[in-house]
Amino acid sequence: MSHHTATVPGATWVARWAGALLCVAVAAIHVVDQGGITTTRDPHYIGIAYHVLEIAALVAAVLLLIGLVRLGWLLAAAVAVGPLLGYILSRGPGLPHYSDDVGNWTEPLGLVSLAVEGGLLLLSVPLFVRSLRRRTH
Repeated sequence: MSHHTATVPGATWVARWAGALLCVAVAAIHVVDQGGITTTRDPHYIGIAYHVLEIAALVAAVLLLIGLVRLGWLLAAAVAVGPLLGYILSRGPGLPHYSDDVGNWTEPLGLVSLAVEGGLLLLSVPLFVRSLRRRTH
C-alpha cells in the first residue's frame, strides 16, 4: 500500500489530535498503573500486555498525526478495546494467575481509564469506517 492510498483526505485535524491525545492518555494511565515505564506487572504476561498497549497507543498517536489515518484509527480502536476487555475480565472472572482486581469495579484509575478508552472507541470506530468508505469511492 502506497503512502497516498494509506492517507485519507478530509480527516480533520481536530479529530486526529483528539484521537492522538486520547491514545497518549491511555498509555500514560497504564504507565501510572504499572508503577512506571521500567516496571513490569505480575504475572509476566500482564506486564508484557501493558508494555505492548503503551507502545501501540503511541504508534497510533503518531500515525494519526502524520496523516496515516486509516491505520491510525484502526490501531486506536484496538488500543481502546484491549484494555476495556482486560478491565472486564480482570474484575469479573479474573485472569490466569491474576485475581488481584476481581470485584474491584470502582478503582478510581480504572474508572478514568474506562472513560478515556470509551471516548477513544467512540471517536475511532466511526472515523475508521469513514476512512474505508472513502477508499471505495
